Amino acid sequence: MSDLTNPADLWPMPPGAAAKPEPQRWVWAAMEPQERRIRMRELDAWVDWLRRTFELHNTITYCWYRHSAVVEHLTALYTGWIRTYAGEEAPGRELAEADWINTLHNFVPRLQLAACATGTHQDPPLIVPPPSGSFEAFELYLKLSDATSTPAVHPAAAELGRREAELNAPL
Repeated sequence: MSDLTNPADLWPMPPGAAAKPEPQRWVWAAMEPQERRIRMRELDAWVDWLRRTFELHNTITYCWYRHSAVVEHLTALYTGWIRTYAGEEAPGRELAEADWINTLHNFVPRLQLAACATGTHQDPPLIVPPPSGSFEAFELYLKLSDATSTPAVHPAAAELGRREAELNAPL
């Protein structure tokens, strides 16, 4: 039986698996519905641990799973957490855990849902449909704009040329 207060017990271990789980990428849209439900339960258990451990119970609302942007941010934090705490140690990553905690704190503003902070879920705003002709206007922009049709020139080309001339100058 899993102990939800122990982060090591938050992900399922298939029979015969190595002691450490294989860190992997999560792309929700690429998962079959059954896998999505399993992974969402896994993420939910971890989010519960995260809320308690880092005292984010007033930051991450209970309806976090109904907000796709928050789900994506928490997914990124979770998979990064797995790679940090359960992945292989890599040279130069002596402060990986501290880096992960800094990343968590940088994500906190993105996890807050002001509309749902009172405990009552508010649906995200509706997506405004694009105006008529916007696809055609975009394609026209791609064809005619200087930003997308000017030949490539590296911004530092003149400086690189000057430095090369200095190196090749006669003595």
